[in-house]
Amino acid sequence: MEKIDFKKELKHLYQASNKAVVEVDVPRMNYLMVDGQGDPNTSQAYADAIEALFAVAYTLKFMVKKGPLARDYGVMPLEGLWWADDMASFGSGDKSHWKWTAMIMQPPFITQDTVDNAVADVRKKKNPVALDKLRMQALAEGRCAQILHIGPFSEEGPTIAKVHQFIAARGALKDKHHEIYLSDVRRCAPEKCKTIIRQPMQ
Repeated sequence: MEKIDFKKELKHLYQASNKAVVEVDVPRMNYLMVDGQGDPNTSQAYADAIEALFAVAYTLKFMVKKGPLARDYGVMPLEGLWWADDMASFGSGDKSHWKWTAMIMQPPFITQDTVDNAVADVRKKKNPVALDKLRMQALAEGRCAQILHIGPFSEEGPTIAKVHQFIAARGALKDKHHEIYLSDVRRCAPEKCKTIIRQPMQ
């Protein structure tokens, strides 16, 4: 059975360079999502969201592999949308008012029925705290600017500024700040962590 690598199939979206900001067109895709608020470094809600997302994502992978579709694929990386009601506070050091959507992209052949079955299976086996908050939803960001940041999350500021400067020369910011976590932060040294910084633009 051939294993589908969507990070390769969507290379322009999931294999960014850290050399320069580039413009990409992000199509409509489906994601498992959990919403919350608070500092991701200290928020139990954020940890709970990630637990639920990966539990369902891996259950979906094995359901599809063993089911009628008989397809194998790699689970996609964790992603996040970030914003605040007062965007001035978003740029400050206080992350307690940050709002977020933690999410994992799903292959086009994953249906709502399959997700419902996976959620039911996870509920029987693990029943993570945030499971009832999980949903599958489409997101179509369209025109975006993005670049790869290598290093700790605390040092993303100059990289984000580059993205915003790129957009300012071509249009205006829209929608929510988007990050794609290519590294497993539990195993990766902070200075080596790879994160795609993406921002939709008008």
